[in-house]
Amino acid sequence: MSPLTIPVLSVQCGKVRSFRGADEPSAIGKRPVAGRVGVGRLGLDGDEQADLAVHGGPDKAIHHYPHDHYAYWRGEIGAHPLLDDFGAFGENVSTRGLTEDMVCIGDRWRLGTALVEVSQGRQPCWKLDHRFDGARVNAGTVRARRPGWYYRVIEEGEVAAGDLMALEQRPYPDWTVLRVFGLLIAGDHKRDRASLEALGDVAPLAEPWARRRTQLLG
Repeated sequence: MSPLTIPVLSVQCGKVRSFRGADEPSAIGKRPVAGRVGVGRLGLDGDEQADLAVHGGPDKAIHHYPHDHYAYWRGEIGAHPLLDDFGAFGENVSTRGLTEDMVCIGDRWRLGTALVEVSQGRQPCWKLDHRFDGARVNAGTVRARRPGWYYRVIEEGEVAAGDLMALEQRPYPDWTVLRVFGLLIAGDHKRDRASLEALGDVAPLAEPWARRRTQLLG
């Protein structure tokens, strides 16, 4: 496997706060952080999640969203001010040149000095629509298959904008985030049960998505 390295454009953290008039608080409003940020087992130092039942935890410690997709979203929803900066989708890590078809479940990446492992794609929710003032970003994320992905932290360390991400291991090269998202979220299981069954061999898949696979198998 040839080395794959990608520069980190920006690192974002956010605090739990009132969510633009919604009844629920949220930490989706993440902002770029200057300097080095500690990477712990539960995520970045200074980052928070509001609803720990569905966000955060060891399997969803860090959210990565390709900055490559921002141009697509401008075409879909217009020039929303959130798209002028990093962190519009609540992501912790922003890069360009790395997308869901290039990243696999179980990949281990050196992120700054930390080592992280891809655990699942992001399953979008209503908060994206609310954050973008009612634009249909949630459904559009599924339709366009541009969810981003989560990492669990294997080795703690630090990361900063300007650091390089380097791929160290790829044990499941056939199981891109795009393929798994298609099976579990975008409906591809309806015509590809064999892949849904084979996905059971992908041990690093996060437990919520492993459960979803079982449910879809019936």
